[in-house]
Amino acid sequence: MAVEWDRVGQPRFDRIVEALVHRLYDDTAVVQAVNGRGGDRGIDIRVVSGNRLRIFQLKYYPDGFATSMKGRRPSIKESFQRAIEHDPYEWILVVPCTVTDSERAFVEGLSEERNVKVRIMDRAELDDRLAAHSDIEASFTRDQLLEAAKVYGQEKAILRRGPRDLAKRLKKLGRVADEVDPHWTMDFAREGDKVIQTLRGKHPRAHEVSPISLTFAGRTQGLTPELSSAMTRAFGYGVAEEVVLPPEAVKRLTISGPDWLTKTFKNVEVAWRPAGPVPGAGTPAELAFVDGQGRVTASYAGLLNGLGSGTLGRSIDVAVPGGQIRILNPFDDAIPPKLAYTFSLEGLAPHDAMKALRLRRRLLEGRGFQVTVDGRTAGAGRLSRAASDDVVRRLEQLHLFVEDLDVVQRHCEQYFPVPFELPAVDRIALRMARLLVDGRCVASPFSRTLTLTVTGAEDPAMRQLLRGSPQSVRLTTPDCAVQIAGRSLDLGTACMFHTRVVAQDGLSALAALDAGAVEKEIILRPADDEQFRMFLADTPDDGLPLTPAPFGLDGYAEPR
Repeated sequence: MAVEWDRVGQPRFDRIVEALVHRLYDDTAVVQAVNGRGGDRGIDIRVVSGNRLRIFQLKYYPDGFATSMKGRRPSIKESFQRAIEHDPYEWILVVPCTVTDSERAFVEGLSEERNVKVRIMDRAELDDRLAAHSDIEASFTRDQLLEAAKVYGQEKAILRRGPRDLAKRLKKLGRVADEVDPHWTMDFAREGDKVIQTLRGKHPRAHEVSPISLTFAGRTQGLTPELSSAMTRAFGYGVAEEVVLPPEAVKRLTISGPDWLTKTFKNVEVAWRPAGPVPGAGTPAELAFVDGQGRVTASYAGLLNGLGSGTLGRSIDVAVPGGQIRILNPFDDAIPPKLAYTFSLEGLAPHDAMKALRLRRRLLEGRGFQVTVDGRTAGAGRLSRAASDDVVRRLEQLHLFVEDLDVVQRHCEQYFPVPFELPAVDRIALRMARLLVDGRCVASPFSRTLTLTVTGAEDPAMRQLLRGSPQSVRLTTPDCAVQIAGRSLDLGTACMFHTRVVAQDGLSALAALDAGAVEKEIILRPADDEQFRMFLADTPDDGLPLTPAPFGLDGYAEPR
């Protein structure tokens, strides 16, 4: 069914042409109807593609613009002259008639001495273009109620050919849905007795040309603190997350837009979900910290999770090693940005875990920041300090643990991720291993006694030891290993010593040896309830006294 151009009237003619131009150019250009209808300074519809401007001038002259029709050609000429001020690449006159040779010559003659293409889109081209976009034509020409009634009658018929009939009728119903509106259509699905309808734009700028808004009035008694926070993130800052409002939280929901869609609902659940993959997700991003002069003091690379904007401000989501950062940046500069940071070291190599910990500390200290996405600034501001002294101390201890693990792994050439959990005894062993690798002397908390088998008591120093006189002892073990997270890490050759060692039950051992015992097992213990000292034999000698280095672990008494 073709459009009866001589009967549609000026407003309907303008609407049809605008819908058609959007469909023709929206994928490759920016289309804008100036002042809705009627034009502005020689422009009814402007189409911008890169640096090129194309201007459409709409004139509802169903019976043409012959010289005998006073005022029409001067009006066209005036519109052209005003359009030329915008330096267009092309100017198109749109009319609902079939132009004569004289009328075409008049329009094409307007471009003399002008560097602009001029052409006419008349009835023939309009009909041809609409034939390729039949849903636009149908939305303006068909009796929608009659079509819907016909299809509904078919739905009650028996499906004689089963799935093939069902598919055929659903497609026809879909075409009817497509013809309801030139900019929007409805996709649908059935789940039991429930019919799901999904509104879909027919072209990329449907939401601008024919905007649709949702307004709901809520009930405060149905809003939990968690739900209120989720609404603020989604609606206030454009965070792409699902928000489900139960019926008890929704007083009414109003959809405003085209007449066929406008409606008010009550006692409904409202589910707000991201429409699909976030645009730009996975794009390289960088979070930089800046000082008061705007100089970058640190920067961390990551990947963009999402950019959003709402009524209160903008949101930036960035994935970095060990965490997800979300910054809610208000439009009001007087309000500081809000930070949310999920944090986990599980699965990270120690080197990456240290980087994640340093980033976390900077975020908590409160600093100026700047986020860039693919080299372009996406947001900036200043974070408030959120770290107490206790939090800073715990971060320092966690960083020390990861740093110890990194050093020991590189020394032993055994690489594995940071353990999710580590028993206290493993943490102490790791700290001791790090100090040994660094060439320090330690008081080993795992070496309080030393068991030896003595085969004789002729040596004077041994006799003095067994009689209770403290003696100096040093021995070497070629394979000094520590157990960390179920792994045995070989540190190399270690020396164990103490300058004041006593023998437990030494007198009875001496008596047994003097009485002819071939051998006797004795237990040696450092005097004054101290521990044996250790150092690695292969580490460089720094010339310092072999004084035990402190472990520096919170909640752990230093070994003596």
